[in-house]
Amino acid sequence: MKNVTRRGFIGLSASAALAAALAGCSSGGSSASSSASSASASSEAASSSAASSSASASASAAASAAASAGALRFVTGGESGTYYAFGSVIAQHATNNAGLDVTALVGNGSAANIAELEDGNAELAFCQSDVMAYAFEGSEQWKSLGSGAPVTCYSTVAALYDETVQIVTCNPDIKTVEDLKGKNVSIGAAGSGVYFNAIDILGAYGLAEADINPTFESFADTANSIKDGKIDAGFVVAGAPTTAITELSTSKQAYLVALDKEHVDQLVAASPYYSAATIPAGTYSGIDEDIATVSVQAVILANDTVAEDDVYKLVADIFDNAASLVETHAKYGEIDLDKGASITTVPYHPGAAKYFGEKGKTVTTK
Repeated sequence: MKNVTRRGFIGLSASAALAAALAGCSSGGSSASSSASSASASSEAASSSAASSSASASASAAASAAASAGALRFVTGGESGTYYAFGSVIAQHATNNAGLDVTALVGNGSAANIAELEDGNAELAFCQSDVMAYAFEGSEQWKSLGSGAPVTCYSTVAALYDETVQIVTCNPDIKTVEDLKGKNVSIGAAGSGVYFNAIDILGAYGLAEADINPTFESFADTANSIKDGKIDAGFVVAGAPTTAITELSTSKQAYLVALDKEHVDQLVAASPYYSAATIPAGTYSGIDEDIATVSVQAVILANDTVAEDDVYKLVADIFDNAASLVETHAKYGEIDLDKGASITTVPYHPGAAKYFGEKGKTVTTK
């Protein structure tokens, strides 16, 4: 897929879903209303207008009941990323202990996950803090995906941990971001939020997408392509350590490209979504020095159709048990109330607001 523009490649994966659901979700509707509309359309083909209206109301009621039943589809990320690994643990624990039925699904990243919420294919989703804000606002960055219309059918559940920007390579001559010029570089799977971060970081160093030969690959495919010599480097934005990079670094000598302080400060000043971050020495095999970079936050979102009590139970299960669950996944160790309640760009779901309110934390709701 080399040399495909962002507008072109997103069309291969998520644009159809975005377009199909835009009317219901972006206007404040829900997956339930989308289901009702479909049912109504089918009914009209078979019966009178009155019968169609009745069928539509029944479908809407059934959809609302399903959304309140505790059965939640949680779209995460690729199988070699932190979203999927941590999301699977969260889903299993909530299912076993919180009176919910949460199923973790493989996802294609932040932008694609919003599309899944939008067209009713999931009730919960992992998303980067920057991408969720871009979509909710219909910002210039979101417009680069295609229609760019605001998507407002979701709310914040909680921010959980930092997602670190990691630029990985097996080429020892690639020491700085400038060294990526003219190279074959993966800048994220179609529909992922990695693209936004890659473009921001390239731009901070005076480079544009046209200055590299971009490919659009998942974390696992990025690592495999680097290992096989098909590409020179790749951007991975996930909690560190990330499975794909761990596996790469155990099979070959891998390197992480550090950002210098000047450019870290520039990125943080330019965007409220970035924070300075460090990948500690020893995080990956053979990488024995601290790596300076930036991070965004990993946030769980919920479709607005999800019942308040279900979201309350989920948040309580995560935050009340985090300290005792670090052995099941290290990211539990990063969870705290201040971080969880720190999102200001997208309002919180009422169920999350209820939980944080009980803990003395005030968050905004719609």
